[in-house]
Amino acid sequence: MNTSETVLVIGGGIIGLTIAVELKLRGASVTVLSRNFQEAAAHAAGGMLAPQAEQLPPSPLLDLGLMSRALYPGWTGKLEALTGLSAQYWPCGILAPVFEAGLETCVSSASPDAQWLDRDAIRTYQSGLGSDVAGGWWYPRDAQVDNRRLMQVLWSAAQELGVELYEGVEVDRLVTQADRMTELQTSQGSWRASHYVLATGAWSQALLPVPVFPKKGQMFAVRVPESEPELPLVRVLFGPGIYIIPRQDRRIVVGATSEIVGFTPHNTPAGLQTLLAGAMRIYPALSEFPIQECWWGFRPTTPDEAPILGTSPYGNLTLAIGHYRNGVLLAPATAQLIADWIWDQREAPLLPYFHYTRFTS
Repeated sequence: MNTSETVLVIGGGIIGLTIAVELKLRGASVTVLSRNFQEAAAHAAGGMLAPQAEQLPPSPLLDLGLMSRALYPGWTGKLEALTGLSAQYWPCGILAPVFEAGLETCVSSASPDAQWLDRDAIRTYQSGLGSDVAGGWWYPRDAQVDNRRLMQVLWSAAQELGVELYEGVEVDRLVTQADRMTELQTSQGSWRASHYVLATGAWSQALLPVPVFPKKGQMFAVRVPESEPELPLVRVLFGPGIYIIPRQDRRIVVGATSEIVGFTPHNTPAGLQTLLAGAMRIYPALSEFPIQECWWGFRPTTPDEAPILGTSPYGNLTLAIGHYRNGVLLAPATAQLIADWIWDQREAPLLPYFHYTRFTS
């Protein structure tokens, strides 16, 4: 169905689309097969760009996150210029409230630009915090993007560039021979390409024996009433087990649970109660705002919570899976590393750290 010169990206989520756009910009002929665009994990995400607020220890994953965060302003600007749409990138910084005093020495040394704020100082950065908040960390370089808008921008960018996009294609099997992929069998026939990219998120294990499994996350959003003359919340709040993300369109997104329940769908009273209690402890005003929406999604998780990137057992199949809760953050850096490898045959120094063999040795 396709010429042998095509790069075939399996998966139309944020990772698959970002790789497709990057390869197309470099001159490749690219096709994307998407099973269900709306089920992509990035639609259900929060959109935090928080490699420092997450207090990741010094590691290749932190380095990848910092690299990707630095790419975001230019990357989203390029996509917006191409499509005329906005991804709502917002370098608003992130506050990480804590409930115990004396934690100012606990911040990771990987965040040298973080600033400790005591009980009074943190309230000058964001008013209305709950009485239990004893202080917190300020991460001025962390940011956010509206993940749903970003997904629409990416889809539109792929269309503008001439990426062939096919929605509603169920992939049944990767057909291999020796150390090569020979074709892809799908609900819409067989597909062949010179190179394949697996970017199927939480569903990857159905096609390849990789240690990627789903972790369900429940979320909800409230809306700031129009009677409020200004946005009352202007910082992302990243507290213990909870995050609260204000949008510039008056939505406030709250998440997220972390549940190992397979692909069990739906919101649950227990999940939403946990989120509500945690959010209102940090920012009590949320209790008065109308709930606008509740939803859930499935994060693609690996045993070490870092992605699997780079070569596979098959020479013409590249892996870009297992981004867990950092798919939105890591998308531009992932695309750059994968495109460097496929298009230029150049392996960036970070890429080997995320190789699938770290789980087989």
